Amino acid sequence: MARVPFPDWSRLIGIPVQIRQYGTAIRSGVVDDAMPDSSMLWLMADSSQGRTLYSAYEGHEAWIEPELL
Repeated sequence: MARVPFPDWSRLIGIPVQIRQYGTAIRSGVVDDAMPDSSMLWLMADSSQGRTLYSAYEGHEAWIEPELL
C-alpha cells in the first residue's frame, strides 16, 4: 500500500514512518516520541543514525502506511 502523510504525530509513537522534507524522503525509522501538538518528533536510533529530532516548522512530514495504525 502507498504511504500517506499523517499530521497527528502524537499518535505515531512506536510506528514506522518515512520522514520527508519538501517532498523528498530523507529517513525512515520508528517514532520514539512526539510533541502533543505535532510540532516535533524523534526517530529512534538505528544502525545508521542516532536518535534524531524532526520539526514540522522546518518542512518535515511523517508518511505512514495506513494499515500500520
